[in-house]
Amino acid sequence: MMVPMRLLVLAPHVIGADEVRAALPNDDLSGAQVLVVTPAHNESAVAFWVSDADEAIADAANEAEETARALQDAGARARAQVGDDDPLLALHDALSTYPADRILVFDDGLASEARERFEVPVAHGHLRA
Repeated sequence: MMVPMRLLVLAPHVIGADEVRAALPNDDLSGAQVLVVTPAHNESAVAFWVSDADEAIADAANEAEETARALQDAGARARAQVGDDDPLLALHDALSTYPADRILVFDDGLASEARERFEVPVAHGHLRA
């Protein structure tokens, strides 16, 4: 019996199943266990300094849920989680409770840092313009 892939997806925005498939062309999403982590990012410096993270958390939760639903529609068993504003810390936190086989990062420049920091294979996905 084949064990399903456990994939950790770092998605700074809503990601579609096609983008995940394009980044992992040799992997089948059907039956895969996927944790989608979207960092809670404050766009406003003022919001950051007054620690008003509620809106950033709500936005990240909505985006992560939408990505998880798209992956569920593609046959994956996906769930969503809001991560720390620092994407590498968000990955670290997720890996402490989720034993991923692979990490898929949709953040330019972050994939190489993640490869250096984590023992899990890291792939880089490209966001559609």
